[in-house]
Amino acid sequence: MRETRRRRIAYLLLVPGVLFLTVFFLIPMFTMLSTSFMEGTPERGFDFTGHWQNYMESFSDYDTQIYRSLVYGLIVTVVTLALSFPLAYWIAFRGGRRKNLYLLLLLLPFFTPFVIRTLAWKQILADNGIFLGPLKDLGVLTDDFQLLATPTAVLGGLIYNFLPFMALPLYVALERLDPRLLDAASDLYSDRRQTFFKVTLPLAMPGIFAGSLLTFIPAVGDFINSELLGSVRTTMIGQVIQRHFLTTLDFPAGAALSFLLMAGILVGVFLYARALGTEELTG
Repeated sequence: MRETRRRRIAYLLLVPGVLFLTVFFLIPMFTMLSTSFMEGTPERGFDFTGHWQNYMESFSDYDTQIYRSLVYGLIVTVVTLALSFPLAYWIAFRGGRRKNLYLLLLLLPFFTPFVIRTLAWKQILADNGIFLGPLKDLGVLTDDFQLLATPTAVLGGLIYNFLPFMALPLYVALERLDPRLLDAASDLYSDRRQTFFKVTLPLAMPGIFAGSLLTFIPAVGDFINSELLGSVRTTMIGQVIQRHFLTTLDFPAGAALSFLLMAGILVGVFLYARALGTEELTG
């Protein structure tokens, strides 16, 4: 009897979360899915016709932007991992009593809105801005050299904005690592390189997995950095979807592109989880 009561209480505790996800996730997702099979125009409205060709047409028209977004997301994930791991490692094992201060400094950019941070990068990378201007005056760079409206600027903005998404999960994973395991590896005659690859890296894998997801998924769908720092040659799929919904009002095409992007991300995440071993990460 007591066990039954505990189960009922557990299910009741799930109700608020389930309702929230149903109202703000499942219903909008179903609406988007239904919209992707519609036909029509903004003037006369859209009707559900089961027009699955929206997916084929959207992919054929914007396959370059989809591939570019996936490649950008992969590059951003790899670079932020390479930058974040030494940073998180140092804070976890060398931060001492000032760990909280270092974490605060890491999170400090989040106190400024995302768009404002990106606009600041636009000013920094301007052709005659505070970074390129002095270098051009000194003759280090030619007058026609530019960073804005290039893939480098877009990737730089994405890496800067999503770096904490990778660093924080890594720090949590490394902070939980028992230093006695590293001492044991040293006692067993392992050098620092062997200790890192056989002890530290495997135990930090849950943080790598979580940080990669938190970085890759929003980076692929981002449209602000490519809009403010890029050009038509760096258009990402997020920009295309945004324009379909807010500019051209082609809702079926925008919904179809959204689901194509989601499908591509889910496939990538599934393969990534299989490669790392999800069971071991969550065990």
